Amino acid sequence: MDLIPKPDQVVSAASNVAHKVFYGGLADLRPMPRTLIDEGTLREVYHYRPAATVQETGDPVLLVTPLAAPSLCFDLRRGCSLVEHLVHAGRPTYLVEYGEVQFRDRNLGMEHWIDEVIPTAIREVSAHAGNRPVHVVGWSLGGIFTLLTAADSPDLPIASVTALGSPFDVKQVPLVAPLRPLLNVTQGRGLITRTYQAFGGAPKPLVRWAFQLASVQKLVTKPAALALNLDDRDFLAQIEAVDRFMDNMIAYPGRTFGQLYHRFVKGNALVGGSIELDGRDIDVANITAPVLIFGGATDGIAPIPAVQAVMPLLTGSAEARFEIVPGGHLGMLTGRAARDTTWRVLDEWVDQWSSAPDLPTPTAVAREKASSAKIGSNRKRRYGSGASRALST
Repeated sequence: MDLIPKPDQVVSAASNVAHKVFYGGLADLRPMPRTLIDEGTLREVYHYRPAATVQETGDPVLLVTPLAAPSLCFDLRRGCSLVEHLVHAGRPTYLVEYGEVQFRDRNLGMEHWIDEVIPTAIREVSAHAGNRPVHVVGWSLGGIFTLLTAADSPDLPIASVTALGSPFDVKQVPLVAPLRPLLNVTQGRGLITRTYQAFGGAPKPLVRWAFQLASVQKLVTKPAALALNLDDRDFLAQIEAVDRFMDNMIAYPGRTFGQLYHRFVKGNALVGGSIELDGRDIDVANITAPVLIFGGATDGIAPIPAVQAVMPLLTGSAEARFEIVPGGHLGMLTGRAARDTTWRVLDEWVDQWSSAPDLPTPTAVAREKASSAKIGSNRKRRYGSGASRALST
């Protein structure tokens, strides 16, 4: 909206404010319909119901949520939902989430997710989709756990692995790097350690605060941004959806949080590509499936250098590709710009590494023809990876 609003901007702003006051919001927050197909300890696997107008066909896509974040990250709101996009493209779409973490879960470590939750979800999805290989897509810590799972279990039916905003070199994270020497001084007896031990994990308020800290500039400027965009219905709807996402953060189990804090944050254990877990070494060099890595151009939680650090380590992968897309940590996945960048790249990647579809459908044919004119990972694309990396400058 202009500093001196035009008449049509005033009308739009007034309409948006009225809708917010009388109806409680502008965003369409209806979740995409889904069915539970498998469950276990902190494991719920869902299949999203196919769209009525599209035939579901091809290899399935499994979305892997990170710990502490709700599955809303993949289904933020109608019109800005990766789940909605995949379902309407006719892709068999699945998601694994973990439910509410309780105090009784405090002894669960990373092994639970890497040994049991994600491998079981992949096998269940493959079986449910007719024993087809699975394209596994993980965001943030979900991407790290997915990569470690693929490295540790080469027998899994994985078609490809995609990780979005998953940092492998914590020294490159501006918020953490200056604190690491101070954290090491405490020798494991600092305030954070005592807090998660007392609470049996990282409580929700702490998780929400940590996520917001990386976007403190946006948090401070949010009132002004809202005032300047009162006439932009889509902008206001996105803010509402992100606020709901933030309000639904989940706690970390105590042992898992301790491992992440001491090994990843303080020890930067992943920088070399391998980690010792439950008496064995897991090395991402053992991943043979093709791997696609996304970095967000303005990501404060997982900056581009921190994410890109994994690329030289993927020496066993059939293909390893790195793409920079617009947005911060959440925005790169489900921001308004992601609809024309991240999702297009992901579509092309899945098409490239998919087995033959069950039946050739008009939707699939149209998608294949259109892919050559879109940015992303398709070998025949008009724009190379260098064009997307230019976003970082």
